[in-house]
Amino acid sequence: MDNLMFCYQCEQTAGGKGCTKRGVCGKTPEVAGMQDLLIYQLKGIAIYAEGYLQKGENVPKEYVSFIEDSLFQTLTNVNFDEKAHIEMLKKSQLLKEKIRKEQPHIVTTRDEALFQLQSDRNFILQNMKRAGIMHDQTLDADIRSLRETVKFGLKGIAAYGHQARFIGYWDDEVDNYYCKALAATTNDSLSIDDLVALTLQTGQMAVKVMSVLDRANNERFGAPSPHRVNRRLKKGPLIVISGHDLHDLERLLEQTENKGIHVYTHGEMLPSHGYEKLKAYPHLAGNFGGAWQDQQKQFANLPGAILMTTNCLMTPQPSYQDRIFTTSVVGFEGLTHIPKGEDGTKDFTPVINKALELGGFEEDEMPKEITVGFGHRAVLEHADKIVEAVKNGAIKRFFLIGGCDGAHRERSYYTEFAKLLPDDCMILTLACGKYRMNDLEFGAIDGIPRLLDVGQCNDSYSAIVIAKALADAFACGINQLPLSFILSWYEQKAVAVLLALLSLNVQNIYLGPVLPAFLSPNVLQLLVDTFRLNHISTPDQDLKTILTV
Repeated sequence: MDNLMFCYQCEQTAGGKGCTKRGVCGKTPEVAGMQDLLIYQLKGIAIYAEGYLQKGENVPKEYVSFIEDSLFQTLTNVNFDEKAHIEMLKKSQLLKEKIRKEQPHIVTTRDEALFQLQSDRNFILQNMKRAGIMHDQTLDADIRSLRETVKFGLKGIAAYGHQARFIGYWDDEVDNYYCKALAATTNDSLSIDDLVALTLQTGQMAVKVMSVLDRANNERFGAPSPHRVNRRLKKGPLIVISGHDLHDLERLLEQTENKGIHVYTHGEMLPSHGYEKLKAYPHLAGNFGGAWQDQQKQFANLPGAILMTTNCLMTPQPSYQDRIFTTSVVGFEGLTHIPKGEDGTKDFTPVINKALELGGFEEDEMPKEITVGFGHRAVLEHADKIVEAVKNGAIKRFFLIGGCDGAHRERSYYTEFAKLLPDDCMILTLACGKYRMNDLEFGAIDGIPRLLDVGQCNDSYSAIVIAKALADAFACGINQLPLSFILSWYEQKAVAVLLALLSLNVQNIYLGPVLPAFLSPNVLQLLVDTFRLNHISTPDQDLKTILTV
């Protein structure tokens, strides 16, 4: 299968250029090619879906939901199961044929729309190359770069949209945009300027979908408030739940109630302890481990069950393959998958039974706590105090230090940067990048903790709300605030967040640990020139530059 794949959608891509033999994430070339072909099929569906948009109608949710699930399934560290991709490919052809019949006035010569996929595995393997990123060797490198940036942004948007839709929230403009943007990436008449505009519009949709998910989570689970979270394990059976989906956590807590099982969050599920409805469950016992990249070591000897709800799954090791479960769009060959029923419910009995069978830990560990729950509502309740602290000089600057974590050794930059900050600086952190600093003691300024955990990666919207509120309080723009963004990226949700910030014209962002391989030199220079985007250097030098501007 040599040269079957080319993938450069995440930070860890081989050699900083692209995975061509096997994904560094563990993705096989067969699955990589199937993911490319699935996106190809989505583009074909989107071309016909434009017929609805041309008539001023919304794209039917049947197509939107499938597009969203498919985009999310192809995001890094979500689904490695070949069979799951073949099933989605089969469905993609059925939906493409259906929407083609519904929009007979759409006449096109684009192969994405006309291609007739057959469900035979050999046929799929033989036709995957046509969907590859580098298939068209004549395509302008900057056009390719911008198209891929839009695509990866859409994958991030889909991850957030999927979570909101699961609990009944969505936005028609975002839903329609999936189709508009996917179709646009097949349109050879679009210029560089057109695609730059599309890229920034993708950022606008990222802001919108994050606002939808913020509203969904706040209304469904109660606005987050500061809460101390235990980071040590208790005696007895346990389930560790990882990923991002709060609704899956809620269902699991309901189904484990009064069963003597402790439920622990892992990775990006840590912020769920701040939500009023979720932290009301006494058996939500704490948080286990740290960021996603350490799971193979952390899960190896864990005498409990593990449930993966969204992305962040690494190749399961033999030592725990029998006790890790997947749900939603997550999948890995050989693991037990918890499906969603036709009525939207899930039965976590297999996970519960495994936890009871394993028995958990034999004694309690010494407790250790960290604080979460500083969403925008909680922070803005103290807005007057924060504004006054800025005015009287107690707070000199705010730093948003967060984003994706990963195994790259250069990510120690973010820990060292936080340690170097003067005592009159506040830190906002979010996403799994928080684990680079959330066990450190930073103290407080006028009773306000210097480190505020804003939440998950999708809670970047909270940071935007906080920044806008401060800008309003000081009657200035976000770029005039004493606020710096120090971001780490890894996968496509981080791409969506970055595009969201750029769409708001946020300037002077520091990004690392390496720059995305899918940004061509010209596109990267455009971002540098337009938004003063910076690649991180050393903590000392970057901090000195920021504080002397």
